[in-house]
Amino acid sequence: MESELQDLSSKPPTPPLETEPQPPSSAAADDAASAKDDRPLLKPDEPAGITPSELRELEKKFAAYVRKDAYGSMGRGELPLREKVLLGIAMLTLVPMRVVLALTVLVVYYLICRVCTALKAPNREGEDEQEDYAHMGGWRRAVIVMSGRFLSRVLLFVLGFYWIRETHRSDSRGEEKSSGTENNGNGQPEENERPGAIISNHVSYIDILYHMSSSFPSFVAKRSVAKLPLVGLISKCLGCVYVQRESKSSDFKGVSGVVTERVQEAHQNKDAPMMMLFPEGTTTNGDYLLPFKTGAFLSKAPVLPVILRYPYKRFSPAWDSISGVRHVIFLLCQFINYIEVTRLPVYSPSQQEKDDAKLYANNVRRLMASEGSLILSDIGLAEKRIYHAALNGNTSLPSVLHQKEE
Repeated sequence: MESELQDLSSKPPTPPLETEPQPPSSAAADDAASAKDDRPLLKPDEPAGITPSELRELEKKFAAYVRKDAYGSMGRGELPLREKVLLGIAMLTLVPMRVVLALTVLVVYYLICRVCTALKAPNREGEDEQEDYAHMGGWRRAVIVMSGRFLSRVLLFVLGFYWIRETHRSDSRGEEKSSGTENNGNGQPEENERPGAIISNHVSYIDILYHMSSSFPSFVAKRSVAKLPLVGLISKCLGCVYVQRESKSSDFKGVSGVVTERVQEAHQNKDAPMMMLFPEGTTTNGDYLLPFKTGAFLSKAPVLPVILRYPYKRFSPAWDSISGVRHVIFLLCQFINYIEVTRLPVYSPSQQEKDDAKLYANNVRRLMASEGSLILSDIGLAEKRIYHAALNGNTSLPSVLHQKEE
């Protein structure tokens, strides 16, 4: 998703923060959903050279990335007249207003961060050029966190997410949480059960804004994000872990090593910033849960599973098989958008899970799928790229439809 967010770096609605640790060697690979799409917004354009039966086969094979809203595959389907009229009205009214308000919120928060970090040097971790203001304490950190959570929620409101329905699940025995895991007033459990990371399914870039408004955690970002206007300083205040493509240091730990240390630190120190990780590594249509990468579970620390859903009537906020620009425009045109959040109890790994990160990841994944009524899927980012290429006519359809299942 790194390059997906880079594609949005020039768009006002959300800060382009990457959230899944990936090896630098694979970080350059672009998720095809963010490819440029210069075709007219309202001109129907079915997948090139694909018959209806072949399209059904594609959708069956790559079900986790299939759009099912009124806008059709890739957001380029035939729209009824009523929808075109609504889009026209929104383009003239909602979109300009929302763009201006979103930019205003972004600038206001940047200025708050600038004031709070004035005369302060960022915390630096070793020779890998990791730097952040998230380890800064006192009133400055309090203002950054409180204003960041509030303005993130304001930005969600600007984008049409007026209500957020949150459900907090008790433990599997249906009992109330013990005093050791009660909320301490800051949205986090007590120290002995404090998770080191929040684990969430990944549906849209909107996920980032929600988690910022909810718990203001640290994400994983491209190193270049730190140098972007406005967003760069904000990412440092979030405590982002930056992905570097190369390191001259012989003991460079890599992003996974830094993330593991951050997760352990967050678990042991209630004042340390918590990590927010999307272990699927890419976005889906919201109905499926992809295999989890193990990077988020190598620390052996407890995690907090969170499940996100985006109910919709016309346009799905999921970022699955639609270009970034097209998605942002259509999202801004929606009069109302919805988020439903299910927060599960803190998941503490058993000794067996601590010894086997893959087992730990799989067990958390199965729990989230069960509690969130999500369908487990075995496909991943590679299959997503194949699906997008097929929809755009950039690959041999027969080879895609008949490729051997792994």
